[in-house]
Amino acid sequence: MHELSIATAIVEQAGEIARADGADRVTSVTVRVGELAGVVPDALRFAFEVARDGTALAAARLLVEQVPAHAWCGECAEEFAVGMPPFFWCPGCDRPSQELRSGRELEITGVGT
Repeated sequence: MHELSIATAIVEQAGEIARADGADRVTSVTVRVGELAGVVPDALRFAFEVARDGTALAAARLLVEQVPAHAWCGECAEEFAVGMPPFFWCPGCDRPSQELRSGRELEITGVGT
């Protein structure tokens, strides 16, 4: 379960952000998780509850914003949903796409203090 190592990193980074802002505790952390990031949001939430114990985030909530995967077709200038597993086949011109526009995100976007 690699979500535990990800959750631990989130707790550490959010704690650093809070300390830099002069706060001694964190009430919430918001993260964006892409559909193709290889992270299961429910498992991440569970791992976060374990990782936050005994830290400045002990009572913090993890808010997960799920980001759908979208690709771009340069041939017909169409953006389309990729889906799972990743099919990069353009529904507009029936050609493969090489450009992923979203879906691999894994980032902290907010820390509430």
